[in-house]
Amino acid sequence: MTINVYTEQTPNPATMKFMVNKLLINGSEDFATRESAEHSPFAKELFKFNFVSGVFFASNFVTITKTEDAEWPDIEPILKEFVKGAVESEYKIKEATVEEAPAFEGSDLEIKIQQILHDYVRPAVEQDGGAISYKSFDEGVVTVELRGSCSGCPSSTITLKSGIQNLLQRMVPEVKEVVSNAL
Repeated sequence: MTINVYTEQTPNPATMKFMVNKLLINGSEDFATRESAEHSPFAKELFKFNFVSGVFFASNFVTITKTEDAEWPDIEPILKEFVKGAVESEYKIKEATVEEAPAFEGSDLEIKIQQILHDYVRPAVEQDGGAISYKSFDEGVVTVELRGSCSGCPSSTITLKSGIQNLLQRMVPEVKEVVSNAL
């Protein structure tokens, strides 16, 4: 199979989404630091580029965060070529992976919130090169974690309040607010 790599800008100017025509991972993996990539051969190799400051994998893409001093026109072709080679060489994203379907836990209300986040919000957030995960629900407040290009993105607050909060409030009247516990 010939691997094709396409790039797509994300709402976060510091990140670029590198999409491939092959499933890389079920779920997602976030490597926000060089140290966190210790057990990911793929991410570890990306961090060898001194202009890479974060790596995030989900389904068929890797979102790469660049350092402030790097410019996309200079580094995009290098990263594109590397991603293509890494996928063709079948670099592992995690050394020992056991992937399972999402297991929702908690009260019926918490499970309903998690299902809505998984079915409606996750695909939209992934399109922008990010991921969302449910953390908790307490006294009407849903806490989520935004990762990948959503982490530190200027428009993530708008997404959180206008998009996710409004959706959950419509579908689950008990939800009063959605907040993010930033990394």
